[in-house]
Amino acid sequence: MKKREPKIRDKKRRGEWAEMIFMARAAERGIAISKPWGDTTSYDFVAGRPGHFAAVQVKCTLFEIAEGLEKGYSCTVCSSNRPYRRGSFDFLAAYLIQEDAWYIIPEDEILGKKSISLATNCVEARYEKYREAWHLLGDCREDENKGIDMEGCAEEILSHGME
Repeated sequence: MKKREPKIRDKKRRGEWAEMIFMARAAERGIAISKPWGDTTSYDFVAGRPGHFAAVQVKCTLFEIAEGLEKGYSCTVCSSNRPYRRGSFDFLAAYLIQEDAWYIIPEDEILGKKSISLATNCVEARYEKYREAWHLLGDCREDENKGIDMEGCAEEILSHGME
């Protein structure tokens, strides 16, 4: 597979670009996305619908690692060089630019860490089960078949003696 070459050199702009890619990929899967105003929250997006919201922190990486026979990518998962605190978000969405691949990782999996290794060729690759794991945001999908059941509402009203 041909690796994708990064075109955006500025780290901040590359992060903003990755956020746009995340929004597009989530929308393709029917996941509703909202962007909080400002940049003071510990998460970048809210995914979901009423009763099924999840806070998502988006990160991207270009940093290749090679230690012995292990190869992959290192992704920073901290803020201001400090690990995120519990409750900062629900999921980390990590984008491997060269591989054009997303990892949707629950917060508990990265707590206390400053960086994680992704897309490694190691047999015990810890995060590979989260590669393209958009299904973890499944409860956040909009259900196009759900709507207001007007007939059911009318029956309920009539059964309670109200007209």
